Amino acid sequence: MLEQALTDLNSWTAYYTEADLPVLRHTRGALDGLRENAENANARMLSAVILHDPLMTLRVLAYLERNRGKRQDTDITTIGRALMMIGVNPFFRAFEDLPLVEDRLKAHPQALLGLLKVIARARKAAHWAREWAVHRHDLNAEEITVVALLHDVTEILMWSFAPKLALRVRDMQAKDPTLRSAEAQQQVYGLPIDDLQAALVHAWHLPQLLVELLDPANAEQPRVQNVKLAVDLARHSAHGWDNAALPDDYSAIEKLLRIDHEQLLTKLGLEPESAQPQ
Repeated sequence: MLEQALTDLNSWTAYYTEADLPVLRHTRGALDGLRENAENANARMLSAVILHDPLMTLRVLAYLERNRGKRQDTDITTIGRALMMIGVNPFFRAFEDLPLVEDRLKAHPQALLGLLKVIARARKAAHWAREWAVHRHDLNAEEITVVALLHDVTEILMWSFAPKLALRVRDMQAKDPTLRSAEAQQQVYGLPIDDLQAALVHAWHLPQLLVELLDPANAEQPRVQNVKLAVDLARHSAHGWDNAALPDDYSAIEKLLRIDHEQLLTKLGLEPESAQPQ
């Protein structure tokens, strides 16, 4: 566990690229269940388990990068493609006895709760992003799914490996709601985590779309909007559907998908009265 911030961006990047990434207990259990019936397991079943856990998704993509063959001249940015490269049986051999995030954070229950909240948010964002990508006829909806799932992965890593620091950031923002995330992160971690995320995307050859999301110059690109709006909606609705930012989210999503408000509410499974700020 990291008790204090590392010295600079390079140190943080090196630490995480060498870390043994943990996964959720449910993920390991589901994979063990598939392993017991490996002759009937396939890439679709494995993908469903992997894409339910941002940490496992990151672990698979990082594994592929560490084992990149000389003939692999393109980055693998989807779990389906990753499993094709690895193979089902080699996958089971490579991902045995996975470390558990619940074990890592056993002494830090508040940090585990913080981690699980971010993961729940990431799952919602990934679900919506995929639905909207399919609606938009995006040619690579799974990459959109992966990018939305991993959008907050650096925050997830901080909760997993530096729980005391992550709790300090959370407490600072709870005490001062006007404090910007980047400022709190700079004070506690010594850098904004967006900078670390960009470095990790490069180190692990994660989808370039993750970096493009951080550049305001790309704000009008449909794929960037697709992910950003899904992430924003998941964040703003995390505590209910009365957040004052949601009407702006709805308007932007309707514009992106070219649908009206009633159609959007139907897609979200909402009644009109439940989608009004109080």
